[in-house]
Amino acid sequence: MKFFKSFGKLLLLVIGIYLIFRGGLFIYLKSTPTLEIGDANNILLYDSNKKLFFQGNESKQWVSLKNISQYVKDATIYTEDKHFYQHNGFDYLRIAKASMINISQGKTTQGASTITQQYAKNLFLDFDKTWKRKWEEMWYTIRIENDYSKDEILEGYLNTINYGHGMYGIENAAQFYFNKSAQDLSLAEASMITGIPKSPSNYSPLVDFETAKKRQNLVLSALVQNNIITEEEKEKAYNEELNLVGKKDEQELSTVMYYHDAVMKELEKIDSIPRSLIDTKGLKIYTTLDLNAQTILENSIKDTIPTTSTVQVASVMMNPKNGAILALIGGKNYNESSYNRAIDSKRQVGSTMKPYLYYAALENGFTSSTSFTSEKTTFNFSNNQSYTPNNYNDTYGNKPISMATAIAYSENIYAVKTHLFLGEDALINIARRVGITSKLEKIPSLPLGTNEIGLLEMAGGYSSFANLGYQVTPHLIKKVEDKEGNVLYEYKNPKKVVLNKSLCFILNNMLTATYDKDYIDYNYPTAIGIAPKITHKYALKTGTTETDNWNIGFNSKLLTAVWVGYDDNTPLKPSEYKYSQNIWLNSMEGYFKDKEDSWYEVPENISTVLVEPISGKPATDSDSKKKPMYFIKGTEPSNADLVFDEIFKESTAT
Repeated sequence: MKFFKSFGKLLLLVIGIYLIFRGGLFIYLKSTPTLEIGDANNILLYDSNKKLFFQGNESKQWVSLKNISQYVKDATIYTEDKHFYQHNGFDYLRIAKASMINISQGKTTQGASTITQQYAKNLFLDFDKTWKRKWEEMWYTIRIENDYSKDEILEGYLNTINYGHGMYGIENAAQFYFNKSAQDLSLAEASMITGIPKSPSNYSPLVDFETAKKRQNLVLSALVQNNIITEEEKEKAYNEELNLVGKKDEQELSTVMYYHDAVMKELEKIDSIPRSLIDTKGLKIYTTLDLNAQTILENSIKDTIPTTSTVQVASVMMNPKNGAILALIGGKNYNESSYNRAIDSKRQVGSTMKPYLYYAALENGFTSSTSFTSEKTTFNFSNNQSYTPNNYNDTYGNKPISMATAIAYSENIYAVKTHLFLGEDALINIARRVGITSKLEKIPSLPLGTNEIGLLEMAGGYSSFANLGYQVTPHLIKKVEDKEGNVLYEYKNPKKVVLNKSLCFILNNMLTATYDKDYIDYNYPTAIGIAPKITHKYALKTGTTETDNWNIGFNSKLLTAVWVGYDDNTPLKPSEYKYSQNIWLNSMEGYFKDKEDSWYEVPENISTVLVEPISGKPATDSDSKKKPMYFIKGTEPSNADLVFDEIFKESTAT
């Protein structure tokens, strides 16, 4: 009896707190201005040629709910949110059921978003899967439910959702797919259109008719289960021949939404544009998007990674002269995962970290011919600690090799010797100078890429090599105007010299060794497999860890960075290590097809010396391989040059 009394008091307390909360929320909501949804998401995005590629809600042809086919309304409600007219914006039973299923299966397979939640997200939010975004979605949902009737919410939802192929809103979709008004759609047509928004690139009948028919069948089945139509009506609608009049645009890109989301994230960081203006007013955003580059990059990914693979990808193509991002892809399939790995993820960069180290070495007196011995090495330190790095496949030359050879093979021993010889600050200082802001630890393995860095940071850093010494900021927005054409923001490109032009030229030429057959010796250059397909001259560096594979390469006009890996850090399979390199190759070659090389002129203070490439020593008549290599005048190699191991041993012994 005592238990029931205590439980009753607790229950009354909980009810009281709930009523006070609801009462306070009701008073607050009534005192706040009505949430304006008519102009929300009226954002226009233009590419670098001022061609419109995203219209937000500006593209809608608004129709009232009474002028929308009842079949569309029923199909939408019973497919997306069958308790729409009963709940207050959140379907708690559905949330609980979805949570139980997801927990039991160990992954997210069920969603529980209501029509109001989806409407709030479409109007005001990006698609980041963060707690902050979830709280904002909840708050907007509450406000929409408070300020508008259910019919107004359903009308707004149907007039703003994405039906694929750039068609936002049911009237646009009806006209595009069937050349008729939304109010005239039949059950067969309505069930086909209603199935599209869940994944427009997969469920559009113009993309994959068979998959779209399966989705249509699910929509019709939901109507049967809820006694809206009979089984006979379902069969008749499913078997009805559809007269599709719309055509898939050959230039239509499924990945452009990654670019869109990156633009919106950059927009939010521009202090001169208030968030309230972004949310509710019209904006014209002129971006750096090159639709040709985006198409090439998307096709390179589609042609390389099998559709059955769950491996992920992120890539960016950028103008290294000013940091303008020409193309950006944050994942393999936006409809399956809107998480933008190009801007939101940090991964171990592997050996793509080494060029920062080798630039620091050049700045500290090293040359292309500076040699260390390639051999199994244990590094012992004064605190009784030791470190034993390994070369890939445990392959060593057991002889002195030049810096150019170390780059060609991505030699870990040479890199760690250089890192410790220069001091652990040298690499970090160069990385900071070119714009790397991620945490970098003073550890022996730093040049092997054990720290995590973002894709855009790496692309920005490499741009300083590509543009011969200037720091640039990767960016997607050139200019922002309001609906009246008033300029609210314009990107400025301040030029800041951070590296030496001649040293960059030397490094860039060494980075061509990664696919150069003249460096085949006791090992193979890391990109030798794609050498036969390379028709232009590029600098290229690969980076490989157990879970990450990178390729970053450039010439004077274009830089492309590609990452491939699994979101959960699953180790890559041997066959998957080729994906990143092939995507990089196809993107660069596709962009420069039928174009001349965009390589660099030799600076006046540079001399060219014919060397034996593996050792870096001046070539002799007896050498079978001879390679021109570049040096600052006065630093040319000689046969009397010491192997740095002797100096290195003295420096690490102290």
